[in-house]
Amino acid sequence: MSDTPVPPDLPTPLVDATWAEVDAGRPGLAVPVGSVEQHGPHLPLDTDSRIATAVAGRLPGLVAAPAIAYGASGEHEGFAGTVSIGSEVLRSVIVEYGRSACRWSPRVLFVNGHGGNGPALAEAVALLRYEGRDAAWLPCAVPGGDAHAGRTETSLLLHLSPGDVRSDRLESGNIRPISELMPELRSGGVASVSANGVLGDPRGASAEEGARVFEQMCTRAADAVRRWDPDGRGMLR
Repeated sequence: MSDTPVPPDLPTPLVDATWAEVDAGRPGLAVPVGSVEQHGPHLPLDTDSRIATAVAGRLPGLVAAPAIAYGASGEHEGFAGTVSIGSEVLRSVIVEYGRSACRWSPRVLFVNGHGGNGPALAEAVALLRYEGRDAAWLPCAVPGGDAHAGRTETSLLLHLSPGDVRSDRLESGNIRPISELMPELRSGGVASVSANGVLGDPRGASAEEGARVFEQMCTRAADAVRRWDPDGRGMLR
């Protein structure tokens, strides 16, 4: 375990640093992994990347890297704007990213903002760890939150990017439990169960709730980073 602080002369995020500053500091990296996918009629396509980037910037002892902005979002391809690179390609990207970054960084943490990226991340990080690299990942999960573009994500965006939430377009989607929807989701994607792409009801969202949820998310993630105890799939516990 390590909670080595970022050297005070090393800029955050990573892209603001020079190679010489990085070479002198040799920081661990927090790499957001997001998606470009529909988030209902009211949230931007990069919602997952925004959340993951915000969490990555709050993690102790790690410098935030630019996001891997595309993910495995095939379930959302029934909606315009969604661009998915699929699990196989995402897995390859994560593996090659980790191999390259670990030539100079002591550890790499992938901060996942989209649930559909999970299988690819688990496989890729497991391989990186098998190869002897200190890689791990963690999800930006909200216990008890709704599934997609509902109250939880809308509250988070009202806190993080309030000017980009189309508050005049808030409308409920399918509010059935995700466990009931999974068979239809697997066969027909989100469009088969929700005409507007929303799984949940965003109409009760607020920036205040988003601030609370975000702080809780960051606290859980920071605690996991301090423990640095990856499970068998490379996910921090």
